[in-house]
Amino acid sequence: MDKNYTKLWTKDFIVVSGVNFFLTLIFNLLIVTIGIYAVNEYNASTSQAGLAAGISIIGTLIGRIIIGREIDRIGTKRTLMAGLILFTLTTLLYFVDFGLLFLLITRFVNGFTLGIAVTACGTIVAQIIPDSRKGEGIGYFSMSTTLSTAIGPFIGIYMSQNSSFQMIFALCLILGLFSLAVAFFVKAPLLIRPAASEDAKGVKLSQFIEPKAVPIAIITLAIAFCYSSILSFINFYASEINLVEAASFFFLVYAISVLLSRPITGRLLDSKGANFVMYPAFLLLAAGLLLLSAANTSATLLLSAALIGLGFGNMQSCTQAIAVKLTPPHRMGLATSTFFIFLDIGIGFGPYILGFIIPVTGFRSMYVILSIFALATSALYYFLHGRKKLAKSAAATVS
Repeated sequence: MDKNYTKLWTKDFIVVSGVNFFLTLIFNLLIVTIGIYAVNEYNASTSQAGLAAGISIIGTLIGRIIIGREIDRIGTKRTLMAGLILFTLTTLLYFVDFGLLFLLITRFVNGFTLGIAVTACGTIVAQIIPDSRKGEGIGYFSMSTTLSTAIGPFIGIYMSQNSSFQMIFALCLILGLFSLAVAFFVKAPLLIRPAASEDAKGVKLSQFIEPKAVPIAIITLAIAFCYSSILSFINFYASEINLVEAASFFFLVYAISVLLSRPITGRLLDSKGANFVMYPAFLLLAAGLLLLSAANTSATLLLSAALIGLGFGNMQSCTQAIAVKLTPPHRMGLATSTFFIFLDIGIGFGPYILGFIIPVTGFRSMYVILSIFALATSALYYFLHGRKKLAKSAAATVS
């Protein structure tokens, strides 16, 4: 066997993970500051400021849908370079002052190009990770996103309080240029598409969505829906229960929890199978949400962050690995795109739906309901994927 067959930490893996980290850091940095910028510069209303922050997610979602169909035809390296060039160019538009509408358009196209670039990153990584270490490798790769969700908002809030918005945009531009420069050194493997591919015949849903990845993507959407309640409402909830200072450390504790556990859960996924990781993770997510609903002290709030990190944080990488493993090599790009489309829908539209529930239930009861919902999703996982893995394991034991 080739000694490099099971090698994980290659130059390409490290570079692509780094590029993904900087891109998602820019995204998270801007999403917490652009609303303030819209209010200060254009006297935007609260809803307009929210639109300025959120419209990039819509752009990212559309970018993923479109490029997921074409990435294997264009080539992953070309897609990555095109996405990074366009992302850098659209970042320059933040320096142009043509009013609020132009800012909204800039946010949308910047998100669209981000969707292209990060989908390419995820696809390249899925290609270069050895099959025997898919779970572990995707777990490490996903940590680049986890780190950015903790570091990006921290940098954004700090800079918005201590420097100008032009400096924030300049930092984003520099990080974009750096990502573009190092991406030139990535070598992505070429994929040979089947000669008589069904993808080329007419316009079908399977050209935009990978059917084999849909069942696990549905699970991803459900758990992302739960997590969206934290992303969007943790500050409001913390204010209500007088734990604002502790809440500022919530995502830091979440990130540490994920970083410490991912190397272990990744190896367990490869050696023991997905069910060995997923079922405990459902319980941990449910426990974290239940504890969050009862939080009265800083310790309980931060403990809930750790449990949610162990739960959702590990399920996120696990479901991505499952989506890739279920898919033929020439459709890995589409599988990666499908996974992130469902993830984005859960995180992006979850707060809108929960916004109708909170006035009726309040925050505490909402988190209790979501805890029950997380447990119910484990049953859905069993029917969509878990029982198939059990059947295969039983068959392997008999043989």
